[in-house]
Amino acid sequence: MVDAAALPELLGRETAAAFLDAAAGDAAVMFVELAGGEARVIAYAGCDAEAAQALARSGAQGQAYGRGAIVLEPLGRDPDGARMALLASPRAIGHPVMRRLRMIAAIARQGFALCAARERTVGPVGPALDQALEPLLPGFLTASAAMARVVEQIQRLQGNELTVLVTGESGTGKELVARAIHVGSHRSAAMFLPYNCTTTGRDLADSQLFGHRRGAFTGAVSDQLGLVRSAAGGTLFLDEIGDLPLDVQPKLLRFLEQSEIMPVGDTRPQRVDVRVLAATNADLEQKVADGKFREDLYYRLSVIRIHVPPLRERREEIPHLSTFFLREASERLAKPDVHLSSPSLDVFSQYWWPGNVRQLKNEIQRAVALSAPGGTIEPVHLSPEITATRPLSAPAAGRGRTALAPPTSLALAVEQVERELIQAALDQARGNISETARSLGLTRRGLYLKLHRLGLESRPDSELEAS
Repeated sequence: MVDAAALPELLGRETAAAFLDAAAGDAAVMFVELAGGEARVIAYAGCDAEAAQALARSGAQGQAYGRGAIVLEPLGRDPDGARMALLASPRAIGHPVMRRLRMIAAIARQGFALCAARERTVGPVGPALDQALEPLLPGFLTASAAMARVVEQIQRLQGNELTVLVTGESGTGKELVARAIHVGSHRSAAMFLPYNCTTTGRDLADSQLFGHRRGAFTGAVSDQLGLVRSAAGGTLFLDEIGDLPLDVQPKLLRFLEQSEIMPVGDTRPQRVDVRVLAATNADLEQKVADGKFREDLYYRLSVIRIHVPPLRERREEIPHLSTFFLREASERLAKPDVHLSSPSLDVFSQYWWPGNVRQLKNEIQRAVALSAPGGTIEPVHLSPEITATRPLSAPAAGRGRTALAPPTSLALAVEQVERELIQAALDQARGNISETARSLGLTRRGLYLKLHRLGLESRPDSELEAS
């Protein structure tokens, strides 16, 4: 919620989700009362837009209790300000739950006050950083051709409901891309619910995603909505989708195709309106070839693919990102006027950044935390693995040739080499898929997936034998 305080709309959605989770309710709606018993919905969670409007209107008209809902005190100093309506049994909300709700409300009030203060005090951050900012999402900085292509793809997706698979190395900002897609959709007022598929064990993944009925298994002492229904009306972001347990994948596929789920222990399917975005840093094609990921789910998720390039392929963004993270860390850690020296920025520009943007952010936060207010971050203050980096133009020890900078787009270079190798192997094998796969060290399925992705044509072995 502190991170979301950069934008009131984001804070509203996170607050609604926090209220919903704390009360174990069915829906949470933040609204402002209007004249004539009407209401304006600011954010909601656990329901669709129509249900959110109905719940908000009942709260504005003082009829929420009759609908089995409660309305909390205003979330700001203004008595006519935003209020939260919770669709949860008033009798089930005892003193402990109410204390938690009041704590969340207090945090939310501070967050909205911070939003207002930022709107009053934050001015221009400099022409260089102004040029790097894109109007997608707070913190979504782009200043390279590689990321400009990503931004263009995101903007083209506005207004549609297609499933999107975001690929890229760990730490490149895949979740930020997914959030930008969500904010640009008609679901932007609803919840964006992220879920990392590696965080839940195989036995609980089904229940975590699709919910369960009371008594469905040992320990199921109450009904559980599950993440899909909790994100109703909004967007569910499945991070590290390649690690989703194999036995849960058919249920996800059915949901993507039919918009229906079957909670554990239930006997009737339930329709849920949720958009799914997914991300992975794994080679899903290889996982399919190894039998660790369903091929039909792979194709269903890959309707639209957006690849986020690693930081080493967009080094021109390092100064802008460094400035942004430096200001952010200085504000959060109460270390005003901390500066980054030019030699330190040179070191950043030469480093390979295997952890990508996340590693850069963490390095700057660490350096700011160890700095005094008004201090300057010099190379000596940086982590040893970063300062030990040899300049890109320096010759390697014992060798006469110069180490070259990486290509402007490594992903495109790899794809080009991959296409040429596969085409050459196909030509050598006269189009025989089995022989081509053996020569490349691939399975037939793995080769077919690569042919599909690269847009290369092939004929099945049976056709070749017939000819």
